[in-house]
Amino acid sequence: MSVARQVVVEADGGSRGNPGPAGYGAVVIDPATGEPLAEAAEYIGVATNNVAEYRGLIAGLTAAKALFPDVGDALRVHVRMDSKLVVEQMSGRWKIKHPDMKPLAARAAAILPPSSVTYEWIPRAQNKHADRLANEAMDAGRDGRQWEASASTAALDAPSARTPSTTLPPVQGPPGDQAAGAARARAALAAARGAAAPEGLFPMPGAAETPEAGVAAATAEASLSEAPAEAGGEPTDAHPAPQQPAGTPQTGWGSAPDLGAPATLVLLRHGETALTPEKRFSGSGGTDPELSAVGRGQAERAAEHFAALGTVQEIVSSPLRRCRETAAAVAARLGLDVRIDEGLRETDFGAWEGLTFGEVRERYGDDLTAWLASPDTAPTGGGESFAEVAERVAAARDRLVARYAGRTVLLVTHVTPIKTLVRLALGAPPEALFRMELSAASVSTVAYYGDGNASVRLLNDTSHLR
Repeated sequence: MSVARQVVVEADGGSRGNPGPAGYGAVVIDPATGEPLAEAAEYIGVATNNVAEYRGLIAGLTAAKALFPDVGDALRVHVRMDSKLVVEQMSGRWKIKHPDMKPLAARAAAILPPSSVTYEWIPRAQNKHADRLANEAMDAGRDGRQWEASASTAALDAPSARTPSTTLPPVQGPPGDQAAGAARARAALAAARGAAAPEGLFPMPGAAETPEAGVAAATAEASLSEAPAEAGGEPTDAHPAPQQPAGTPQTGWGSAPDLGAPATLVLLRHGETALTPEKRFSGSGGTDPELSAVGRGQAERAAEHFAALGTVQEIVSSPLRRCRETAAAVAARLGLDVRIDEGLRETDFGAWEGLTFGEVRERYGDDLTAWLASPDTAPTGGGESFAEVAERVAAARDRLVARYAGRTVLLVTHVTPIKTLVRLALGAPPEALFRMELSAASVSTVAYYGDGNASVRLLNDTSHLR
């Protein structure tokens, strides 16, 4: 008689372009100890995110079965993935319509008896081990090689029952809020001064907070639209520094001798595309449109504006075409190179790509209501939730702030990443995304200081377009 055995499989897949260079990662975990029992990863060439995610699932289930060949039908596998599409389709709650997904789902279902496998959707923040494996595989493919388990470091940053963190206090709040990096910097600076970590200027929203009930659809529609809006003002180098009583730990905007010059992120939204005046959802999961004639003109005027200012020292762009074209126009005028950061891409709006807000409301009314009510809800068909985007954007911000400390960097990106950076800098709740207007080719600015504080200096400036 075989002995029952339970394991957890965490799997992920990614595509740098969707479709683009793709890879997957999967890890089999002992649920009792949290220890990884097996890892799998592979670069699979050009594919979509969904194909890569299914390949990760197949690899994880295959690895779990191979670990316990003598258990047979007594093996129980709990699959955890941040792909809503795969979880819902494999659980039988969503139909599998895409022809590329059907054979992959059939392969996954045939590995173990259906009664032996259960599925759970988890936020991307809880799937870091598999995500890192997938990225290692894609990095290997980029370098013309295959992933090797012996060279993997994915498990080093994964949660482990054997390695609790005792170096720094845990970061509170939703993923990325007030920056994990910023919170750690504040704690480290406070420890060096022999004091407890100071409170931030703004209270941190709790992880369980969601947008207040009843966010009007009209408000969301207006905020998601791409209609131009008037705004003015130029960035200022002033850094407010109110005096504090002697002996009071530094908080908020208090000056300190060790802060130095901030990393200043100048946030330029890309110029218009053909979808912009029609107010259609245009994220990273759609057709990747190019700039329209109007958009190219906006990019040129932005280039003239930054050339006149003479303050931009580096340029970093989203990988999507409309941003790369906008960045290229500025770079040509300034004589700078353009770096690409995947973390700056727009939200994947799933099945809503290319639709207007009204069309989404008509076709996917319940899903839209749920999306407006919670940052953890993804668009129909496996898109990204705002919580997932916030985590991705916050990680990109931390990388860029560390890399460009004391410098002024132009980030050419999209509506949601820019609004998210502003929201996190202010410590504002997720529903603040619905309360900002952001026009095509508009400029916003956030400065990040050495104590972890951020200063929002400009929002939605379109004066250079007039």
